[in-house]
Amino acid sequence: MKIVLATHNPHKRAELIPLLKPLGFDILTLDDFPTIGEIIEDGETLLENALIKARSVHTLTGLPSLADDTGLEVDALNGAPGVYSARFAGENCSYSDNVRKLLSVLSKVEPPKRTARFKTIMAFTDGKLELTAEGIVEGQILHQPKGVAGFGYDPVFYIHEMEKTFAQMTSNEKSKISHRGIAVRKMAESLHHLYSSVNRSKTLKKETA
Repeated sequence: MKIVLATHNPHKRAELIPLLKPLGFDILTLDDFPTIGEIIEDGETLLENALIKARSVHTLTGLPSLADDTGLEVDALNGAPGVYSARFAGENCSYSDNVRKLLSVLSKVEPPKRTARFKTIMAFTDGKLELTAEGIVEGQILHQPKGVAGFGYDPVFYIHEMEKTFAQMTSNEKSKISHRGIAVRKMAESLHHLYSSVNRSKTLKKETA
């Protein structure tokens, strides 16, 4: 079965496709549909944005669609940047711009109060059914970036249990503990149960026909 991963982001594709491949689905992305531009994410929550993307891509392609929205919630900023994480430094900003702004606004905040979390919401729809899943990982914002892997706020997001930032981890290390990895595994379990049930039902109908 084909599923469209509702993103143009190459970094997200690199993280998500290896996690989804074991399900046996044929994974497509928006790069396979050149006429689809950026989906306007005007929801007020991560959940709303994930559902907007999944529903929009399903409508445009006619295929089951899977989307995510991710935000960084910093306690000292009352949960900001949250849903605005990708454009914290303004429209069309770079990852580096966002990191610089975050470090600037937190410049006078001491380590004990620099706690934060990454949250990912995944949404799936096939036009008849919608599923959602959440992944959260707790950490702390460093004063200076460390590491060169990953993307976004990864160089300043430190995981105490790993004694590393996301940007210092290998892709395998990150996928095991990351917010996106947690959400994908939850979604994968739901999809497995859903389509296993559907296939069993179809088989039973054929046997009793």
